[in-house]
Amino acid sequence: MHSPDLAIIVPARLASTRFPRKLLHPVRGLPLILHTARRVRSVAPELPLFFAVAEQELADVLECAGFRCVITDPDLPSGTDRLAEANASIGAKNVINVQADEPLVAASHIAALAARISQGGFDMATLGTPFLSVEDFRDSNRVKVVRAKDGMALYFSRSPIPFSRDSRGAVDAAWLAAQPVLLHLGMYAYTAQFLAAFPKLSQGTLESIERLEQLRAMEHGYRIAVDCTLETTLGIDSPADVPLLEARLDEEAKKYENENKAE
Repeated sequence: MHSPDLAIIVPARLASTRFPRKLLHPVRGLPLILHTARRVRSVAPELPLFFAVAEQELADVLECAGFRCVITDPDLPSGTDRLAEANASIGAKNVINVQADEPLVAASHIAALAARISQGGFDMATLGTPFLSVEDFRDSNRVKVVRAKDGMALYFSRSPIPFSRDSRGAVDAAWLAAQPVLLHLGMYAYTAQFLAAFPKLSQGTLESIERLEQLRAMEHGYRIAVDCTLETTLGIDSPADVPLLEARLDEEAKKYENENKAE
């Protein structure tokens, strides 16, 4: 296999504590993972696309639809470990990681990650977007990231950070908009060197507490660049997110239909 300069690898497994087997959950008659696969192929057709899957069941669904898969150890502890194992055979110099439950990834997201990882000077790159509501800021399923002035990540957390001491944590939309905190989008870019090193790193204390694997990299001194995007996406974390996705898909279909009529 020719080793690409840049590849997209999507880690995927059926085990999920909040939403078991969600990647095969039907959305408008199609398994969720195929919505993600088709979207990635649509918005980044120029990049080689692979799925690093933990189960043959997922591989069968994807390969029947024409997508390439690498079977990985189902017992791997994280998605990044899964990427590292897959890239050992793919051999990409840089890797973009799109989450399998992010079916609304945009071309601008992938372009931003590709541009950032090519600059060098750090080990990973990821994206964040401004919070649109205080409710999301308080939601432990919505990961927060705070950045230094140079754009490097200072910390990721499920808790509302920064904590407003003066108001004892009671905040409003105006306060939130003024803070250096972003809603983390679950997309990354990595250097091959970092991916090869990651599985050898011991799990960090913060990672085990927050259940956020990017904290392992930070605890071991790796630098993560965080770019801000205004284009949002929708991660499917629970069954309650499925109707939201269906509504977004219906909006896009209607927009596409209207554009075609206008032509």
